[in-house]
Amino acid sequence: MSKTHQFLQKSVNFPLSFICICFIYCGFLFSNFANARGFDSLLKQFSQLGAFRSILESRIVLNVKDYGAKGMALKTILRIIIPEGSHYLVRPISLAGPCTSKITLVISGSIVAPHNPDVWHGADTHKWLYFHGVDHLTVEGGGTIDGTGKEWWESSCKIKPKNAITFHRCNNLVVKNLKIVNGQQMHIAFTTCDGVAVSRLGVFAPGGSPNTDGIHISASTNVEVKDSTIRTGDDCISIVSNSSKVKVRNIACGPGHGISIGSLGKSGSCDQVYDVSVRGAFLSNTENGLRIKTWQGGSGFVSNVKFEDVLMENVSNPIIIDQYYCDSSKACPNKTCAINVENISYVNIKGTSASQEAINFACSDVAPCEGLYLEDVQLVSATGGITTSFCWEARGSTSGTVYPPSCYSSCSSFIKQITSSIPRLQAI
Repeated sequence: MSKTHQFLQKSVNFPLSFICICFIYCGFLFSNFANARGFDSLLKQFSQLGAFRSILESRIVLNVKDYGAKGMALKTILRIIIPEGSHYLVRPISLAGPCTSKITLVISGSIVAPHNPDVWHGADTHKWLYFHGVDHLTVEGGGTIDGTGKEWWESSCKIKPKNAITFHRCNNLVVKNLKIVNGQQMHIAFTTCDGVAVSRLGVFAPGGSPNTDGIHISASTNVEVKDSTIRTGDDCISIVSNSSKVKVRNIACGPGHGISIGSLGKSGSCDQVYDVSVRGAFLSNTENGLRIKTWQGGSGFVSNVKFEDVLMENVSNPIIIDQYYCDSSKACPNKTCAINVENISYVNIKGTSASQEAINFACSDVAPCEGLYLEDVQLVSATGGITTSFCWEARGSTSGTVYPPSCYSSCSSFIKQITSSIPRLQAI
C-alpha cells in the first residue's frame, strides 16, 4: 500500500484526495507524502475522472516537483467540495501555505477521525486537522467534523489528546456553518491568527468530557465569533495569551465552563489580553459564567474587557475574577508578582445562580483589580436562597441596580458582604 493510501485510508477517495493535491500546490508538507508513487496514484485517479479532466487541464496546475510528481499551477480561486452524504475517515493532516489563491473548503458531508488512539501511533500527537499559514481560507458547508474523542477522554491521564482543528498563522480566515463534535481535546483553536470570522457553528461534546474547549483563541487579533451554540466539557470560549480585539456575539453556552479569559501567567509567563467584547450570550448549567483566571507569579495585563447583555440560567460562579488560579493537585505557592486586571465591565447581566456566591472578585494582593464596573446586574438564587458577593482587593464602581450588591475595596482590606434574598426575577 502506498504512503498516500496509508495516510488517507481506503474509504477516502476523490474529494479528499483533491484537497491533498490542491494544498500541496500551496507549498505545505502533507504528513507521510514522501515519494512519487503516492502522487502518481493520485494523479492516475484524476486522469480517470473524465468529468474533471477539463478542470485539471484549464484551471489547475500544481507544482509538486519536490514530491516527485509533475508540476502544475493554480491560477484561480479554488473551491473544494466534500459532498453531502459522503463520509470520510481521516488520519492527522497538516495543510500549510503560503497559497497564491483564495481557497474555499466546502464540507457538506462528514469528516471523521479514527476512534482508537492506537491508530495514531507515529502521527503528530498534538493535532488532527492542522492548517498552517493558509491566508484567505474559507471553511464552510453545513457538514460535520467528528473527532470521535470518547476513547481519548477515557485515557486522558495516560495519553495527551490532540486538538480537533487548529488554524495557526492563518490570516483573513472565515469558518462558518459547520457542526464540530466530540473533539479529542479542544474542538477548534486559533493560534497567532489575524482577521478571523467565525459564525453559525455548533460545537458539541458531553459535559463530562475533559479539556474539550469549544473555541480557543490564542495570540490572535481581530477575531469575531458569533451566532453559535457550544456545549462541551470545558470552556465554551477561551481567550488566552496575547490576544486582542476579540468580539463575541450571540452565543449559547452550556454545559461547560462558561466564557473565560485565561488562564494567564502560568510558570511566570508574560501575557496580555485586551479589547475584548462579549455581547449577547445565554449561559445555561455551566460551572462558571464570565470568568477571568490568572496564576500568581505571571506578568502582563488583562484590560478593556466588557461583558454585556448576558442571560444566565442555573450557572455556578456567574461573575468571577480569580487571580489565585491553580489547577495543580498540590497547593500553589504565593508569589510576589501578578498579572494586572483593569477596566473590566459587566453590563446587563441577569439570571439565576447555582452557587451562593454570584459575584467573586478574588484579586491579587500585589496587583489589585482596578476599574471594575457593574451596571444593571441581577443574579438571584436558582434555588430560592440568597446570593452573595465576595471581594478581595477589588476596586471599582456601580450604576443602576446591582444584586447582590458589590463589595469593592476602598483600600487594602478584606470585605465580604452577604445580602438577603430578593424575589426571583419574573422576566429578563
